[in-house]
Amino acid sequence: MATLYFHIPFCKRICTYCDFYKVGAIELIPKVVESMHSELEARAGYLSDKRITSIYFGGGTPSLLSPEQVETLISHARELFDCSDVGEITLEANPDDLTKEYIAALRQTSINRISLGIQSFDDRVLSFMNRRHTAAEAKECVGRLRAAGYDNISIDIIFGVAGFGDVWLRETLQEAIALDVEHISAYHLTVEERTRLGLMVRKGEYQPVDEERSESDYRLVEDMLTGAGYEHYEVSNYAKVGCRAKHNSAYWQGVEYLGIGAGAHSFSGDDRRWCVSTAKEYAEGDIRYESEELSLVDHLNEYVMTSLRTMEGVNLEHITMVYGASEVERILRSAEVWIERGALRYDAQRMYIPTAEFMLSDAIIESLFA
Repeated sequence: MATLYFHIPFCKRICTYCDFYKVGAIELIPKVVESMHSELEARAGYLSDKRITSIYFGGGTPSLLSPEQVETLISHARELFDCSDVGEITLEANPDDLTKEYIAALRQTSINRISLGIQSFDDRVLSFMNRRHTAAEAKECVGRLRAAGYDNISIDIIFGVAGFGDVWLRETLQEAIALDVEHISAYHLTVEERTRLGLMVRKGEYQPVDEERSESDYRLVEDMLTGAGYEHYEVSNYAKVGCRAKHNSAYWQGVEYLGIGAGAHSFSGDDRRWCVSTAKEYAEGDIRYESEELSLVDHLNEYVMTSLRTMEGVNLEHITMVYGASEVERILRSAEVWIERGALRYDAQRMYIPTAEFMLSDAIIESLFA
């Protein structure tokens, strides 16, 4: 099986913290969509398995496409791949794009899951992030989606934001829980060099939160969302029972995926490939790629990394079968210090990070790399 990803690299406004590839030249959208159809046709043979299980429109801001443009890409994919088992087709969206009219048109498409980039229910924090919507607009948007019949909604929130006191995050979480959405992704604010936030840090206009605040914010997110019945199934993701994100879960399971669009990444098992064309070049049909071949060590490290980000953890029997018993022995030796402090647990053939310790996942994972 495999998954399909469409990257829509357009934003009307650039968020303070975002370092994903994006541009503001939304007049290029029609030409870019045309090129996406051409790329989809040309790269249909990239995947060894043409059975697609999920389709995802990410960005950028996919909700800048018309519902008709979205559906043409889905329909084209159905012509090229076996999509009979596709159970989840997600569109990332900004709340202010989803008017009543847009949602009504979207309901006529194959989109059955909406991922809303809300980030906060505090207008001060939203202004700092340079978001286009207000907290009230975000809540109204969820209401419109519900009224239209959408029953699989995910929202993004960001924690670890300095300068707004201790109450805003708790109130944001309370609002998120009250909306009763099926899925919540919670990300710690990170400072990337080539962003407005990175510039603010260099100029002394913003001081990131310290380690103690990061941990307290994380534990507040963990306690409130799990206390409300959400399953913490991956470092940054919480879901109601049966509502895990199928598309993102496939990434963590090492499933092949085809990425279409300027800046999109693909993975075919041993080959990782990404489009390096700008949106303007892409719109003109100049589609270029860079790639890398993965070694056996790369595969092992990626398996450790993606598996330990989930509540299921790594299967040591799988590592023995694929990479050899010596690798299991090496991992267990490296894991001893984490097991002793309770940050890693070892249960028969399974090793996992307790969800309460996910804040340490990067350090743990790096220490176990071959």
